[in-house]
Amino acid sequence: MPELYFDERRPAMSPAARLAGAHYPVAVIGGGQAGLSVSHCLRERGIEHIVVESHRVGHEWRARRWDSFCLVTPNWQCRLPGYPYRGDDPDGFMVRDEIVRYLEEYVAFSRPPLAEGVTVTGLRRASRGVFELTTDHGEFTADQVVVATGPYHTPAVPRMAERLPAAVTQVHSSGYRSPDRLPPGAVLVVGSGQSGCQIAEDLHLAGRQVHLAVGGAPRVARFYRGRDCVAWLDDMGHYARTIDDFDDAGAVRMRVNHYVTGRDGGRDIDLRAFARDGMRLYGRLTGIDGGRLEFADDLKANLDHADAVAEGIKDAVDAHIAARGITAPEEPRYVPVWEPSGPPPALDLTAAGITSVVWSTGFRRDHRWIEVPAFDGRGYPMHWRGVSSVPGLYFLGLPWQYSWGSGRFEAVGRDAEFLAGHIDASRRLADVCGTLTGAPAELAAALPIG
Repeated sequence: MPELYFDERRPAMSPAARLAGAHYPVAVIGGGQAGLSVSHCLRERGIEHIVVESHRVGHEWRARRWDSFCLVTPNWQCRLPGYPYRGDDPDGFMVRDEIVRYLEEYVAFSRPPLAEGVTVTGLRRASRGVFELTTDHGEFTADQVVVATGPYHTPAVPRMAERLPAAVTQVHSSGYRSPDRLPPGAVLVVGSGQSGCQIAEDLHLAGRQVHLAVGGAPRVARFYRGRDCVAWLDDMGHYARTIDDFDDAGAVRMRVNHYVTGRDGGRDIDLRAFARDGMRLYGRLTGIDGGRLEFADDLKANLDHADAVAEGIKDAVDAHIAARGITAPEEPRYVPVWEPSGPPPALDLTAAGITSVVWSTGFRRDHRWIEVPAFDGRGYPMHWRGVSSVPGLYFLGLPWQYSWGSGRFEAVGRDAEFLAGHIDASRRLADVCGTLTGAPAELAAALPIG
């Protein structure tokens, strides 16, 4: 194995490091919070490894988040291994640049063997059992591999986007930066998940005329009865629930996140209030015919559903407070300030002055570079707690990999600790048996069958 030199001024390994022909006990693909977390846990166990990052640490936060972006979870939930949030605003919400700084400080703290600017383009398993990794800096091998690239790979834009007039500027939410980066005129935002609602708010606050196609995403109140709802849910054990507690694990992993914001100290996102104040709301976008857009007749149902979820969470908080005799201020319940009326209107882009469309329609996973049979018929990794059905191959940072916080700063460290222990156990078995045997016996029964 090539020796890894650490520079006190730069804790990361140069991308020019010689990878070609090298062999590592463990290769970690991805240098975001997931990859850095498992690297720290591996290093704590004295396990040699390399972390390969195609750009530089914090790239996803730098390059795929808008200028006013901030976390929707409070800072106290930032709990990377050995490095919990240390700032003076635990109940606040880090903005984009603070998130990047947090990750950079974590690199300085944990000093991972990090190769930045190296893209892995292929992963396969050789007949002798080791994994072969192809990169733009040559090929190398590893006994075990952790894929820590997360779930947000390729921006998903529906094919109907091709039917929009060429004069209309189109951007995916990952490419949106600020209102002044879009041409003058009204803006249509398609999608009302976390990104869509926050981008619509960003444009609305900047004085732009916003049209929003609303989907079925739920919402949650930012604060209720004197506390952030996240704090209440944490006390109630919500974030301790695991995927094994659900009968419909596959559906849980595909759930859309509740929309809320941490902007300006945190507040609700109330689409009805936006509509009252001039934002134009529609149901799901169903068709585009040149400059004419059509929408489903589901706006009222979608708004009612979002409100019902938010109120249901408040019901659970009320029950928790009552059951434990907690002293908490009373708070009136939400009263809708706007209701849609009439059939869904069609939208003429020219008449409405719409010059831009922001597609807040999510991402697709792209694991085509992994040439190992570790996926189900939907292309989702077959795993239990990140331990895949292929011995020696692991996944980290997936939404609901094991709990709500698996894909977040809140619990990715716990998942990383579990995987590092599994990797260490497999390594020790390999030392005894002469080959990588896969999961320890007590875990084997829980692994999915490919």
